[in-house]
Amino acid sequence: MENLEKAIKASYFSIIGNTLLALIKGITGILGNSFAIIADAIESTSDIFSSCLVLFGLKYANRPADKHHPYGYGRAEPLVTFVLVGFLIISAVIIAYESIKNIAVPHELPHLWTLFILGPIILWKEFSYRLVLKKSKETNSSSLKADAWHHRSDAITSVAAFIGISVAIFFGKGYESADDWAALFASGFIVYNSYLIFRPALGEIMDEHLNEDLIEEIRVVSSQVEGVVDTEKCYIRKAGMKYHVDLHAIVDANISVKDGHNISHRLKDQLLNEIPNLGQILIHIEPNE
Repeated sequence: MENLEKAIKASYFSIIGNTLLALIKGITGILGNSFAIIADAIESTSDIFSSCLVLFGLKYANRPADKHHPYGYGRAEPLVTFVLVGFLIISAVIIAYESIKNIAVPHELPHLWTLFILGPIILWKEFSYRLVLKKSKETNSSSLKADAWHHRSDAITSVAAFIGISVAIFFGKGYESADDWAALFASGFIVYNSYLIFRPALGEIMDEHLNEDLIEEIRVVSSQVEGVVDTEKCYIRKAGMKYHVDLHAIVDANISVKDGHNISHRLKDQLLNEIPNLGQILIHIEPNE
């Protein structure tokens, strides 16, 4: 529950921050005559909805197991991540389309004062990225990691806008579209990040083997349990913030079934105690031949 609370607080942080930034960027872009900042505001607006979706997904994915879902609802989280990626790609397409359209249309130079708004925004978004990413690692949340990358993408978009506006202002007439080119570049970067977010979530859904460090930790903890001679197969499936484990434990072939049963319970209790992120643990007892 501690991890869930951390993740939920991080989601509220994202929602509030994205709402304020979308308003600031939208007003700045319109008054400052900068489509790059307006594009940035569009992305921040989509981030509000994606952060709300993360919050919903976290709460839904952490519902307790029931009769119809014995492993719980953890797989809802990577599904939410897929939707978040969809939001990112849609934002990138809208930004790219509007950028290309604006490049071909003559327009006024952006205002210098917009740079003084963008500077603090870039710093804030990078801070938000690092904070939410840290919480995603602490809680093993794939959707929270996707939300963190939304912050990073937003920061990159703002950096591109800053560069584009600076070029347009510095070089003057004839370079008005520099800010639109910056927005177009940012859209491509957003699509690239979308793939980086999508790939791990797909691996989670497909039970891809990605947990060598955790497997090694499980083997070390298992070796400390009385009666466990060694461990053999160890399979891990990630669901939400939990890792479900199938473990083959090797014991003395001459002990009774009851003793083997007791060893498996001690092993399970030890693993849950030493590695809090584990969920369901299925232990298969193998004889030491």
